[in-house]
Amino acid sequence: MLKIKKNGQKAWVTFTLSSIEDINDVVISGEWNGWKDEPMKRKKSGDFYVTKVLRSGESFQFGYKVNGNNWIIDEECDSIDSPFLSQNSLLKL
Repeated sequence: MLKIKKNGQKAWVTFTLSSIEDINDVVISGEWNGWKDEPMKRKKSGDFYVTKVLRSGESFQFGYKVNGNNWIIDEECDSIDSPFLSQNSLLKL
């Protein structure tokens, strides 16, 4: 789930991944940081989240890495082919 709040040139984007069975940790990786893994925090509900401040008017590819190896996309975004024969989420701000 994505929650986006825009203010001028900036957009505050909260990425949330609902907790499903056997998730111990989730990291998010995207074009905004050179594809570095960023740990997501866990809510009391078990969901994982992180808020990023990104530039409005741009698009960013990203994805979630679950339990260190399962790459998944955000169902709320368009998807795009990655060079690794998988899919990336495409966030359009």
